Amino acid sequence: MTAATVGLSTASPSRPRRLPLAPSEGWLSVALVALLVAAVGWAIDDSRWVTGRDEWTDFLPVAGAIGALAGFLAAKTSWPRWIAHLAGAIVAALVLPVIVGSVVVGEGGDPVAFFRATADATRGAWYELAVLGRPRTSEFGHYLLALGILCWSAGQFAAFAVFRHRRPLDAIVVVGLLLLTNLAITSQDQLGQLILFSLAGLFLLARSHAFDEQSAWLRRRIGDPAAVRALYLRGGTVFIVSAVVGSMLLTSTAASAPLSGMWSEVPGLIIELSRRIERYLPLGGASKPFGVTFGESTTISGSWSTNNDPALLIRLPEDETEDFYWRVVAYDTIGFSDWTMSDPRSVERAADALVSGLFDEPSAAGTRAVTVSIERLAYADGEMFSPATPVSASAGGVVTAIGDAAHFGSISLDGNPRTYEVTAVVAVRSEADPNGLTQNRLRVAGRDYPPALAPYIALPAGIMGPSATDLFATIKARARDDNPYDFARAIESYLRSGSNFEYDTDVTDQPCADLSVVECFARYKEGYCQYYATTMAALLRADGIPARMVEGFLPGDRVGGLETVRNDGAHAWVEVWFPGFGWVRFDPTGNGLAVDNPIPSGAPLSPRPSVSIPPASAIGDGDALGRTRDPSDVVIPPGGGPGNGSPLAYAVIAVLLVVVVGGLAFIAWQRGPRGETGPDAAWRGIGRLAGRFGFGPRPTQTVYEYAGALGEVLPASRPELQTVARAKVEVAYGRTVLSDARLRALRDAQRRLRVSLLRLAFRRRERRRR
Repeated sequence: MTAATVGLSTASPSRPRRLPLAPSEGWLSVALVALLVAAVGWAIDDSRWVTGRDEWTDFLPVAGAIGALAGFLAAKTSWPRWIAHLAGAIVAALVLPVIVGSVVVGEGGDPVAFFRATADATRGAWYELAVLGRPRTSEFGHYLLALGILCWSAGQFAAFAVFRHRRPLDAIVVVGLLLLTNLAITSQDQLGQLILFSLAGLFLLARSHAFDEQSAWLRRRIGDPAAVRALYLRGGTVFIVSAVVGSMLLTSTAASAPLSGMWSEVPGLIIELSRRIERYLPLGGASKPFGVTFGESTTISGSWSTNNDPALLIRLPEDETEDFYWRVVAYDTIGFSDWTMSDPRSVERAADALVSGLFDEPSAAGTRAVTVSIERLAYADGEMFSPATPVSASAGGVVTAIGDAAHFGSISLDGNPRTYEVTAVVAVRSEADPNGLTQNRLRVAGRDYPPALAPYIALPAGIMGPSATDLFATIKARARDDNPYDFARAIESYLRSGSNFEYDTDVTDQPCADLSVVECFARYKEGYCQYYATTMAALLRADGIPARMVEGFLPGDRVGGLETVRNDGAHAWVEVWFPGFGWVRFDPTGNGLAVDNPIPSGAPLSPRPSVSIPPASAIGDGDALGRTRDPSDVVIPPGGGPGNGSPLAYAVIAVLLVVVVGGLAFIAWQRGPRGETGPDAAWRGIGRLAGRFGFGPRPTQTVYEYAGALGEVLPASRPELQTVARAKVEVAYGRTVLSDARLRALRDAQRRLRVSLLRLAFRRRERRRR
């Protein structure tokens, strides 16, 4: 044995062993993936989506980074993909509830108690939403758990895509979509998170590309692979730094918005989607002002934001002097942090009889008709705007009637017209009219309320806390007299006063997660229009006075007979019911937002001992103002109106649609491709499709080696694989021009492979180690 041989044999054991889990791309790539996901966690945390408290979501960046580490460890094992992801999910199911429980419980406690707290919060949310059918839930732990799962799963997917599938771009796209979605719906300035994500993503791409190039040069044994990798890394670093710095300079100096028109329809779609899933979304966060929406329920969150874009263009009679509130929707049921329509029912109505037979049908006495033309400029929904109660319009529509008594909820016009005319009946504010509206007539209207108004007096248990109760007593003592009108005016005056309450559109810093809106507003004395209106309605109901919250728009800017209403005029106010007069508007919101149409005092009158009003709960007998009505005027289907079908029927239709669409997609998949097919495109398609099932090519494999490996898994597909592989090699390396016959054979082979490769999804046990 020579000395050289001895030297080699003695030196080999002293070489340091490489850590088995160390990725070929380097530990810096692992850190970049973790940073990529942590940037998304920081962005969600900064948005304060859960009750407006960012300290509750501080764990999200850590959850994302731990998920990335779990994905990296799974990628370095030889387990099949589904087992690796399942293992990561099991770890997340054990770790995340403990982290969330520590937030819910606070300081003190053990992991078992933390896990139990998360489980109790999730179960409580399910019980309130699914079993009790509440529009909102008072729990918040399940929101934290959902956000934690989102960040963890994003990290696990990103790491697995990078270190198992060698697809860093997939990781950047998926995680980037989460970041962009959060950026799109929050008003928080998150440029820092976007820059951090961009840097991490670009450096990850550069390192992955450099690694691929190094592997290719090492396989071909040309030059120094390490030098090639260093060259790519240096060039990539210069490009990334230049691109990010240039983007930052452009962001700070550019004043144009060349792509803004592309998103003109997006706000309306986001509004409509968010309204449908609103009851499942967390309260809090400063959302981006896309516009205004109204529906069968409304949630009062910790912040209110909108924009100054024109919403409506209204043409009124030239001689009209009254400032109108533009009503859209009215609610009867008050919750801890929301208003809803109880038992809403859809009723088809003709254009000239929109509210005929409803409880809110106005009287001809003491009223006047006003006809206006309304053009929707930015408002996407179909609900109709009207001053006071509409009686007719230029088109028929669907009236949302509330309860058996058919109270007014909202109206949607047929065809969702952009421009329409509406005629509404408004009260005459004059003492000269014997039935006109005056303060003294409202004072003596009395409290003879029909049974149909019971929902407008109801208050849920616990909504009036100690602070709200004290507020009730304080205002009650200030009322001029013990009658509903003076009490309503006292509430309106007290809440409007800036010395008592402060108008604030962002109260997310108030610890009101466990309090009702009324108690929160009474205790901390800050809020916006929905807080003012909800509190006034609750105080009135506490005194047995029917009240409801109404939403719509404040009076706009009027020039001659043309009035422009803007999105920032979206507003909520209160309507109080008085016997003989119906619903009368009150606006308690401070900060000078309320617009008054003074009601004349009128001559003093003696209180009425009683008002003869038949019960309005029987639709066919009479209305709240004593008029008779035809029972056939209102026809409300027992199931809730047109459009309500059997859930089983919908399920059957959905299954049939899935079968039909799936069948058509499979046929199209089997018949394709239809364009010109080349060997390179056919070979890339095979690798891409097989890679989706965990059988993608290795960087070091030749074309024939990869075709042979796939042929071992799918023996029946060996002829097609060899056809495509031979064409790829001959064209790429032999510069061969394939004949028409060879191209047809290539096309047929590719078509058959597009179907046969789908069987790889069921060959998990034979999945190759990569």
